Amino acid sequence: MATAAGPAYGPELQGFNFTLPVQKYTFTSQGQPLTMGYIDMKPQGKANGRTVVLMHGKNFCGITWETSINALSRAGYRVIAPDQIGFCTASKPAHYQYSFQQLAQNTHRLLSSLKADRVTLIGHSTGGMLATRYALMYPQAVEKLVMVNPIGLEDWKAKGVPWRSVDEWYQRELKTSAASIKKYELNTYYTGKWKPEYDRWVTMLAGLNNGSGKKAVAWNSALIYDMIFTQPVYYEFNDLTVPTTLMIGTADTTAIGSDIAPPEVKAKVGNYEQLGKQAAKLIPHAILIEFAGMGHAPQMEAPEKFNQTLLDNLGSP
Repeated sequence: MATAAGPAYGPELQGFNFTLPVQKYTFTSQGQPLTMGYIDMKPQGKANGRTVVLMHGKNFCGITWETSINALSRAGYRVIAPDQIGFCTASKPAHYQYSFQQLAQNTHRLLSSLKADRVTLIGHSTGGMLATRYALMYPQAVEKLVMVNPIGLEDWKAKGVPWRSVDEWYQRELKTSAASIKKYELNTYYTGKWKPEYDRWVTMLAGLNNGSGKKAVAWNSALIYDMIFTQPVYYEFNDLTVPTTLMIGTADTTAIGSDIAPPEVKAKVGNYEQLGKQAAKLIPHAILIEFAGMGHAPQMEAPEKFNQTLLDNLGSP
């Protein structure tokens, strides 16, 4: 379906052209039946016996890991890329108490159903916060943790970023359009340089926000933003016990709520060139890999370079 504003997809991305098969996992949480979509790619060629789980960010989906899924699969990994509740192909409940603990438990249940008992976790953006929480809750199930430009490397509220109510987030999200998505991504993800292959992901998000589930999508997005802002994992980095790698595009400026922060506050948040180094000192024995001059999504900005760097890192203890 299309409108004057462009494609309109269903509330679980019905109608979007997926290039990899998406399966569904149904379970009960908080008294209601819910569904998570997920990609489960078997190794292409000789299997190495290892499983990688890819955790998407706030404005991303499992499918946006596409090039990494294929690269990891070709290298012999089983790759699982779920969509969290409230996102993409997953349910958009009218009422849900969002927490990183809850999303981690949902994911743990999914992985248990797939008999993926020990995994390497790779979390991007908000997925980095979720992967941190998962590794803290289920350290015995995590072989290695990799965070790609994770948000939550600082506590925005503590630095003076104003709190927004869920109602305010909701009104903001209702205004989402293809133009606003592209403008934000151009500046934050791709350091002002646009490539045609990025258009697909703008269309995906805009179509989800423009479809029949528009209000449910915006409402869940608002609840998720509140979770991100009010549930920092920053203070627990020192408690991580699994081998951890940080992969940081140094030109990233992502900081939740910085659009309404006073100028003096905005100036001191979202500096990933500093945040990556600071986080690497907080996390025991962390390895820091920097992508100089790259933005919030290096796996999409320079997929070949990113994927090779990732594979090299996963090949080491």
